[in-house]
Amino acid sequence: MHPNARLIEKFYQAFQQLDAETMASCYHANIQFSDPVFPELQGAEASDMWRMLASRAQGFSLTFSDISADDAHGQAKWVATYLFSQTGRTVVNHIHARFDFRDGKIIRHVDNFDLWRWSQQALGLKGLLLGWTPLVRNAIRKQAAKGLAIFRAQRQNA
Repeated sequence: MHPNARLIEKFYQAFQQLDAETMASCYHANIQFSDPVFPELQGAEASDMWRMLASRAQGFSLTFSDISADDAHGQAKWVATYLFSQTGRTVVNHIHARFDFRDGKIIRHVDNFDLWRWSQQALGLKGLLLGWTPLVRNAIRKQAAKGLAIFRAQRQNA
């Protein structure tokens, strides 16, 4: 197995244990992270997002598969199952991840998933009817960004 594939495996094994510190250790200091909810996180923001999600996880489980990597790029598939805290609804999110590497670390991490499908599971009827609209998508992103900002401020003041 290529060392970068082992790095991806280490990342997801840590995620299965909600070990955000080990996940963060897989990231380069200049990490760039993007997904449909958190479209542009850089550096410590990305690691803090995982810390926040791990600290709030309820009913969480994760599986991963199809890891491949070479010196520059990698990919994996993963499925996260959890309770969405705001509604208490179960979400099963299927994600395709792409990675770029530098200095033996992940420098770029892009997760892709269907935000409308996610919103249907997380928000119920509102997500089904409106989750595809830019208004709801932007509200989801804005609320997630606010939650991360509050988490980061509390972490700095602790």
